[in-house]
Amino acid sequence: MGLFDSFRRRTDKQVIGQAAEDDALQYLQRQGLALVERNFRCKGGEIDLIMQDCEMLVFVEVRKRADMRYGGAAISVTARKQARLVIAAQVFLQRYTNLPACRFDVIAIDGEQMTWLKNAIDA
Repeated sequence: MGLFDSFRRRTDKQVIGQAAEDDALQYLQRQGLALVERNFRCKGGEIDLIMQDCEMLVFVEVRKRADMRYGGAAISVTARKQARLVIAAQVFLQRYTNLPACRFDVIAIDGEQMTWLKNAIDA
C-alpha cells in the first residue's frame, strides 16, 4: 500500500454518487445528448454533467436519494446549490467567444426511479 492510497479511497456516498452520474449519463446519451464534460469543478462550484442537446448546452445536476422519506432527490437542489451551479456555468462559459444557448436540468433518482427535469433552474 502506497503513501497516498488512503487519500484515494472513496466514501460509500461518493461511490453511490458516481454510479448515479454514470446512470444519468447513459440515460441522457440514449436520449440523444452528447457529453461535453463531466465533473467540471471551479472555485465557485461543480457541475456533474455538461451535455450538448442539438445547439443547446445543458448543465446537469444529478441527485440520488434512496427513497422519498426527506422529500426526494429533486427537492435537495436547494437555492444555494442552484446559485453554485450558475457560478460554475458562468466560469465554464468563459471559454466560449460566442455563447451558446444554455439550460439547467436535474436528473433526480429516487430509489430506482429516474426523472429528467428540463429547465429545472432559472438562471
